[in-house]
Amino acid sequence: MKKPFNVIFEDNHLLIVNKSAGILVQGDKTGDKTLTDLCKTYIANKYNKPGAVFLHPVHRLDRPVSGVVVFARTSKALERMTALFRKREVHKVYWALVKRKPREEAGKLTHWLVKDADKNVSKAYDKEVPESKKSEMTYKRLGKLNDHWLLELRPVTGRPHQLRVQLASMDCPIRGDVKYGFPKPNPDASINLHAFHLVFIHPIKKEKLILRAALPEEAFWEQFLEFENVKSSDRHLDKTYSG
Repeated sequence: MKKPFNVIFEDNHLLIVNKSAGILVQGDKTGDKTLTDLCKTYIANKYNKPGAVFLHPVHRLDRPVSGVVVFARTSKALERMTALFRKREVHKVYWALVKRKPREEAGKLTHWLVKDADKNVSKAYDKEVPESKKSEMTYKRLGKLNDHWLLELRPVTGRPHQLRVQLASMDCPIRGDVKYGFPKPNPDASINLHAFHLVFIHPIKKEKLILRAALPEEAFWEQFLEFENVKSSDRHLDKTYSG
């Protein structure tokens, strides 16, 4: 049984974990146990805390996606982290595996997304339509193995399912993502999208945090470890690609 999460960073203000695919960040209608519940239990046990633990996710990852998730351990940290995300002062890097080669080696995608909450899908439009929200991301091809391309993605905005629907809209659905047009699911119901890096200034200590979530311990992902030659030193992640 794989662990639902691994701790990447922890102090009095933040708990940052690497989430396994298949775990919900926050509750939904399934009523399944969430990453938030599991992390609260972890904090309660580690610090022997009686009573309720204050722990709130600052952003979310879709259930079938793996990678970095940030929790705030104090209301002050929650307020400040929420502001950092809102002002786009958190630099996010994802890795995705796709079967179809993107025509360009690197590019920027801009769409207007409309979310259908009942069906839990987003639809991308090339022009603004009623109720739509502008969504931007950049991508870069990092390499190819076993008929799949590894892409590095950097979302500029943070819309529901944004990376999944934007890649699908250029005919490059993410491996395993049947909701957005990939022909078949992955055996474990995950999709090959991983929140790989997060860089931001610590909301309280004002130090730069460069966080990196190891790739899932799963055979298909592990072939791509040879591309993981990212140095942990500060590479101005907001300006360069990780290859």
